[in-house]
Amino acid sequence: MSHLKAVANRALQFALVLWAVVTILFLMFRLMPGNPMAAYIDPTFTVEQQQALMAQFGLDKPLWKQYIIYLGNLLQGELGQSFRYREPVAERIMALLPNTLILTFSSLIVAYAFGILAGAYLAWRRGSAVENVAIPLVLTTRAMPEFWLGMVLLAIFSFWLGWFPAGGTRSAGASYDSLWALYTSGEFLRYLTLPALTLAIYSQGLPLLLMRSNMLDVMKEDFVTMARIKGLSTWTVVVRHAARNALLPVMTSFAIAVGYQLQGNVVVESVFSWPGLGRELVNAVSASDYPLVQGAFLLIAIVVILMNLIADLLYGLLDPRVSHA
Repeated sequence: MSHLKAVANRALQFALVLWAVVTILFLMFRLMPGNPMAAYIDPTFTVEQQQALMAQFGLDKPLWKQYIIYLGNLLQGELGQSFRYREPVAERIMALLPNTLILTFSSLIVAYAFGILAGAYLAWRRGSAVENVAIPLVLTTRAMPEFWLGMVLLAIFSFWLGWFPAGGTRSAGASYDSLWALYTSGEFLRYLTLPALTLAIYSQGLPLLLMRSNMLDVMKEDFVTMARIKGLSTWTVVVRHAARNALLPVMTSFAIAVGYQLQGNVVVESVFSWPGLGRELVNAVSASDYPLVQGAFLLIAIVVILMNLIADLLYGLLDPRVSHA
């Protein structure tokens, strides 16, 4: 019963935060200086034509009426019409979302798999020469800007060695029967490698340092000492006893990292011309395509809030010592 109450409380907080985000997005673009439809209205339009367009999009109504209409449309899944593409924003976003999700999850899975294994190993070999070299190297990769790292990888592996393509998801003129055929093709994996590697190198520092820190604490616990006294092998002590208990904060941080990675994709997708949500967001801001910007920001905000909610609930589910009271 207490778990259901905790889930209900978190769901209510999720709804309140989402309402605040929606309200800020609505006000942000309507209170900005200038005409919100400047990119849509052709300079040759007459005043009557401009007023007709404003009426068509409901921008001639009072602000409170626009807000109610906006909330009503959102509840029906209606995000408006893109000024630039002249098509529904929802369709445009949903067409790009798979590319962004594939890039996000592939890079995070590589980063967390490497970070967990390397963090456990460095904790076990604390004080060794390997740790003395690895920790500054990890901090260096974490400090490097994503766009700079991406440009270095592009220069080495694409322009110099020619091993991987410079951008996009497929070669010019290539066509596939379905998205599944595209995403499971070897060509798509070649295009995915460099942007995913850029994000993975940047992201591996967090799970590695977190895992190492947790392992150092866990290895001081009595049950680890007892396992050593019983004569268990090093592998059994590290993997079965220490690493399993140190994994909880790392796994919950994965849920939070998904949301933050979506924001980081904005830069990397632009560097590699990756047709995803982040690159489209940059283009929409440049073109003053406010409906598309609103829709992209809203979707990213929903994912960030949702992943934080999942991480919060996972803590209480996996560790009974954590109270949701």
